[in-house]
Amino acid sequence: MSLKHSARLSVFAILVLSLFLPQDVIAETQPVSTFKVDEKDKTHWFDIKNLGVEGKGWTDTETFFDRLPKKAKGVVRPPVWSLSKHSAGLAVRFVTDATTIKAKWELTSANIAMNHMAATGVSGLDLYVKTDSDKWRWLAVGRPSKKENSVTLISSLMPRKREYFLYLPLYNGVKSVEIGIPESSHLWKAPARQPGKNKPLVFWGTSITQGGCASRTGMVHTAILGRRLNRPVINLGFSGNGRMEPEVSKLIAELDASVFIIDCLPNVTAPVVAKETESIVNTLRKAHPDTPILLVEDRTYSNAYLKKSSQERHRTSRQALQEAYQKLKNSGVKYLYYLDGESLLGNDSEDTVDGSHPTDLGFFRQANAFEKALKPILDQQSQ
Repeated sequence: MSLKHSARLSVFAILVLSLFLPQDVIAETQPVSTFKVDEKDKTHWFDIKNLGVEGKGWTDTETFFDRLPKKAKGVVRPPVWSLSKHSAGLAVRFVTDATTIKAKWELTSANIAMNHMAATGVSGLDLYVKTDSDKWRWLAVGRPSKKENSVTLISSLMPRKREYFLYLPLYNGVKSVEIGIPESSHLWKAPARQPGKNKPLVFWGTSITQGGCASRTGMVHTAILGRRLNRPVINLGFSGNGRMEPEVSKLIAELDASVFIIDCLPNVTAPVVAKETESIVNTLRKAHPDTPILLVEDRTYSNAYLKKSSQERHRTSRQALQEAYQKLKNSGVKYLYYLDGESLLGNDSEDTVDGSHPTDLGFFRQANAFEKALKPILDQQSQ
């Protein structure tokens, strides 16, 4: 056999093997070599900035973990700018063969919890692992106790090279986040997203979109959907401040999304919905003629069944959104979709903290409703 023929056979063998090996095994051949060494406990610490943080819509931010670009300062209202400093939706995927995984993170605020939301959701970390069936499964949580935290997320894992997903705080900012593994182990960057599945789902919304009040940072519906649909996610939820403002919609139009999801009704009333919806859609459509846009009604307050004022709020704001949607469709706007609010939570009133903000059960139900709307849209894109 000639050397040339042998080389061809080798290449063919590698290609055949690549069809059967897990993607994380073949994606990265060289482990990350930039890390800090802790000689005391024999741990190598990796700055996640070097691993490819997902959920950042812009790179030109004032600080690394901000959600809006620095040019937005002084353009968006101060509360929006302040909330953009929270790391909601930011996450990092990585691969390691470590049997122990540690984490260190420094928060920007000492207020690690709220009176209706656990510290693990406000300021914690949340670790998932990809299983043999190529599904993400929860593994460990990083519980914060102060501004600077250092914890062992998980130990005594069965030895194997696996891909992991670490979610950052929802209602706090971070100055730094590091992943620690034993010095005898290795860490690789995660494989790149598959072509056709690398554009993010971009959510613009309220405190609910930001994650209030998930018990863990990976339990907000946007994160659940990212795992289920195998897409990166950009979370532009601003607590109490998802107000359909033109200056924000113009910034969002800069993003190259797979779908734009507009979910602001919990923070606005019917007059604002009537005034701003068409402008938002037209702004996005001008920049992205073919990108799907999903308009979302407000979730139903869990106690609205006994409150006329809440029922009227839902009726009027939803009517305004429906009328704007129909007007846009009648004018020829394509790839515009609609999700009704009644399906977002259950009818048993058991899935919110305070009648408004979902618990984990509420977010799970919301994810189910959003998935029914988004999956056909994404399937149509891939055809």
